Amino acid sequence: MQQAKTLIENYYQAFNQGDMDTFLSLLCDDVVHDINQGEREQGKDTFARFMQKMNHHYREQLENIVVMANEEGTRAAAEFVVLGEYLNTDEGLPEANGQKYRLPAGAFFDIRDGKVARVTNYYNLGDWIEQVDPQ
Repeated sequence: MQQAKTLIENYYQAFNQGDMDTFLSLLCDDVVHDINQGEREQGKDTFARFMQKMNHHYREQLENIVVMANEEGTRAAAEFVVLGEYLNTDEGLPEANGQKYRLPAGAFFDIRDGKVARVTNYYNLGDWIEQVDPQ
């Protein structure tokens, strides 16, 4: 259980530091990524392209991170708050002009061989849209 918690803590530490090499090194090559209100993607290369796109459109830091894991260390979950800035307009979403947002979020993980085998992210898209486009 502690190894799983440490893995997820390291995952988010690398994310917050913008250290994509370390971040991606914590994933299995065939990682499954369930995108919030989106498609399922598979593979570390696909995940890396997703993160490159996200880092272009958004600047985010996570705080108040709480990590939980099962006894076997094969599953974990995290709850956190996303502090973000909307940098560049993302297709199909409101226009970006540096809006700041604060968004509760969570993630669920499968862990295999000491790495993340699946990550499923969740946040309330309607809440985010209201924060960046409160019309």
